[in-house]
Amino acid sequence: MSDQETSTRVHAFTDDALGDLDATGVAEQIRNGAISAAEAVDAAIARAERVEESLHALRHTDFDRARQRAKTPGDAEFAGVPAAFKDNIKVGGMPMTEGSAAIPPTPQAKDGRVAAQYLQTGIIPIGTTTMPEFGWTATTETLADQTHNPWHLDYSSGGSSGGSAAWVASGVVPIAHGNDGGGSIRIPAAACGLVGLKPTRGRLRLTDGGEAMPVRLVTDSVLARSVRDVANFYLAAQRVHRNRLLAPIEGVDRPIDRPLRIGIMLDSPVAPRTDDATRSSVEALGRLLETLGHHVEPYDVPVPGFFKDDFIDYWNFLAMAARSGGARMWGAGFDPDKLEPLTVGLASSAKKRLWKAPVYIGRLLASSAASRLAFAKGPDVVLTPVLSHTTPKLGYLAADLPADEHFRRLVDYTGFTPLHNATGGPAISVPAGATDEGLPIGAMLSSNHGTESLLLRLALQIEQAQPWRRIQD
Repeated sequence: MSDQETSTRVHAFTDDALGDLDATGVAEQIRNGAISAAEAVDAAIARAERVEESLHALRHTDFDRARQRAKTPGDAEFAGVPAAFKDNIKVGGMPMTEGSAAIPPTPQAKDGRVAAQYLQTGIIPIGTTTMPEFGWTATTETLADQTHNPWHLDYSSGGSSGGSAAWVASGVVPIAHGNDGGGSIRIPAAACGLVGLKPTRGRLRLTDGGEAMPVRLVTDSVLARSVRDVANFYLAAQRVHRNRLLAPIEGVDRPIDRPLRIGIMLDSPVAPRTDDATRSSVEALGRLLETLGHHVEPYDVPVPGFFKDDFIDYWNFLAMAARSGGARMWGAGFDPDKLEPLTVGLASSAKKRLWKAPVYIGRLLASSAASRLAFAKGPDVVLTPVLSHTTPKLGYLAADLPADEHFRRLVDYTGFTPLHNATGGPAISVPAGATDEGLPIGAMLSSNHGTESLLLRLALQIEQAQPWRRIQD
């Protein structure tokens, strides 16, 4: 590592109870008595305090309660493993501000559905992590602060689960909660060199209020440094609650053992041409998959011409709902005058197109069936970039940018991820390469509804054939 890389890269890995273990490894060490849950939690807190001045990824601390929970961690699969929640789910006793100064930091009365399911897997959250206001954008920047990428502090950690990604990538915790409404797990996973799965819609419990969304774009999940952590989290989570309409996720203890038909698409039909660095990384992954016995060939995902406008219209609609219904959703202390320019701009755009809501909502809902049919007739898996260009520097999607310019940049950057939020199908981001500056580049694998096990076993095969880069090396 060069002197310049040393000065711009930050991590918290050290010779403590966590070492360089993933969440599964930490859980095994606690289970066999090699370390205690208390030691694991204390190590995570010390790591957070060591790197927080550089990363700015912590929104609210829960250190005292984490230490208390570690005294009786229980016997669930991830019992005693330190973790974090993103600042947009209800966690009893913790504020939930959704990254917005407009929402007062009032502690929640009780755990919401998502937090309750996660806590029953045994994880111990040490705090909540940063996000951009309401998760509208693909970076974790607000008017008050910026979360830095631990691989290079000048760059974005992605968004909107960028605080969780920064903590996992830097080694503060081995696993953390995130959620994805337009790419908000896959994007920071790509930016920070992590594994991030957006599951099939309905795989986990819906967040509180999620059932009220006309199109349920948002799914909750985790960010992790290993494929097995993601797979094992879902095994634990579905023991708490399982959607009987979906095939269960299986134990991913071995890679895929049969050849797959993999379609590769390098350019998004709704964004500018993918940049050369990203393109090269995805092409290289395609060649690796061929050496592993899969059949890889060019494929154009059937995306209707109206999809881009429909998704934008619905994104704007959600911002309008947040602005106009904030007091109902977040209490009387909600202050719309403190909303950031992007939220205000999106909400204003929605009003001009509200007359078209039945059309764009109806077409987005219909995309689920269209996606199932496309996979039934097409490849087993589709390989694409996660993003249309490499991770930008902080400020490229700054919170104080004029809304129109911010959103133009955002749409051109996120050309691949929103489709799966509309259709409800699964997609996973895996590390695929690096920029000249050492920043990770991600690739995305997607498949038909309910086939997360297929994606995870394929991702495990890639991980074993081409182990991920380590930030501490």
